[in-house]
Amino acid sequence: MNATAPAPSERDWIAYYNAIAGRPPRATLLQALDLIDAELPADLPKFAVDLGCGDGRDTVALLQRQWHVLAIDGEEAAIARLLSRPDIQLDLLQTRIERFEALTLPRSLDLINASFCLPFCPAIAFPSLWQTITQALRPGGRFSGQLFGDRDSWCGTLKTTHHTREQVEALLAAFDVEFFEEEEHAGKTAIGEDKYWHLFHIVARKK
Repeated sequence: MNATAPAPSERDWIAYYNAIAGRPPRATLLQALDLIDAELPADLPKFAVDLGCGDGRDTVALLQRQWHVLAIDGEEAAIARLLSRPDIQLDLLQTRIERFEALTLPRSLDLINASFCLPFCPAIAFPSLWQTITQALRPGGRFSGQLFGDRDSWCGTLKTTHHTREQVEALLAAFDVEFFEEEEHAGKTAIGEDKYWHLFHIVARKK
């Protein structure tokens, strides 16, 4: 499982944003939105947090469905790129530059989306982060996103968090799991580096 991709703490986030520019929203987000659409009236105001929003590939999908969105990222460049997009609705959008270690969230959220970002929280801070996420969702609110597995090639770095399948299942004890897929294979990062991936894709509804 050795890989040539650099440790996450050394990553060039501008190169990453450039590499993913124009990509569609994540499938886990779209699944969560379809489930919510089937459950709640279309004209009911809905509020989501998009954690690790990057340049906005998921944020824009939420805004297009008339969601109120708080988009959060630890990188100033990400928020700047999001706000410069021509396809965002500023009247529905709030933004915040904030790292996972200091994250605070509003309560009674309908959705927290965290596409490929939670593993970049240092392991020592992850339990508090997950508690913040769980407490911020209303009963019936949903989580969509990814976690990294313990066989991922970045496992063992001090800057990322990885879980066994059993640990992920324990994290989801407060949820009804609606979609759960484990993915594991050799591949590449968005900017073309060799990497071994071990991922969990999740959509879950808080009990």
